[in-house]
Amino acid sequence: MFWRPAYEVDLGSVLGPLKRGRGSLNILTDERGITWLASNTPDGPGTLALRRLSDGRIEAAAWGEGKDRLLDGVPALLGANDDDSAFVAHHDVVARARRENPGLRLGATGVVWDWLVLAVLEQKVAGKEAIRSWAELCRRFGARAPGPGPERLRVPPTPVALRSLPDWHWHRAGVDIKRRTTLLNAARVAHHLEKAVELGGLAGRHWLRQVPGIGVWTAAEIAQRAWGDPDAVSFGDYNIPSMVGNAVLGVKLDDAGMAEVLAPYAPQRQRTVRYLERAGHKRPRFGPRIELRDYRAM
Repeated sequence: MFWRPAYEVDLGSVLGPLKRGRGSLNILTDERGITWLASNTPDGPGTLALRRLSDGRIEAAAWGEGKDRLLDGVPALLGANDDDSAFVAHHDVVARARRENPGLRLGATGVVWDWLVLAVLEQKVAGKEAIRSWAELCRRFGARAPGPGPERLRVPPTPVALRSLPDWHWHRAGVDIKRRTTLLNAARVAHHLEKAVELGGLAGRHWLRQVPGIGVWTAAEIAQRAWGDPDAVSFGDYNIPSMVGNAVLGVKLDDAGMAEVLAPYAPQRQRTVRYLERAGHKRPRFGPRIELRDYRAM
């Protein structure tokens, strides 16, 4: 399949929020520049391969039970349904960030479950710890991705797979009882959770939050990836309020302060955060770092 977008696609930028370095066994870019995405879709597991050609077209191929859904979803995945035409910058730094990143697009995978697992694993722990658990679960309990992709490419573990794990497997993966319980709560109702994509926006996030253990931060992280929610800000994040405060005001902010700064940008607050991130703004280096914990050693 070949798709010619009406805009220039930067695969690295639009797919960046899905990646977690070498720990992302479900999304890889090989030495030929092909990006491989393995996913649990409502139709079953599938693999999608994407490559941007020199003429701007996107070449896509897919395998597995979910291949048709994955191919149909390529435009949305690469931001074709994203619309920033109503966006207004209320701060000079945001206006500059937008000018520097005119091609920024919020992509939508159309899938909840995979990104729910990753988001829950990232709850209240350091990134390295979460990525380690994500890689462990995908490698040991995910499935080999359909098709000719890289050997280490994995479809993330299904709800059934996670529900079948004994305690010691969770322990080996470094997943504490709180996050484990949240994942098991979600796995029991996984067939209902994909409705959040259909609902979208605040309604979709509220739907996800009916699962015990999924709060504002987790629902926002899922929404950003599942349906490219432009307003789903990750309130409760360790880094984002400080990054936004430092970029816009030059001071450290908490969630309340960030909410006040971002209020004029509704319903595109998350897009504002993404512009600042893409412009290279980061959380200033002050205060203690999150302590890495290895639950496998406990």
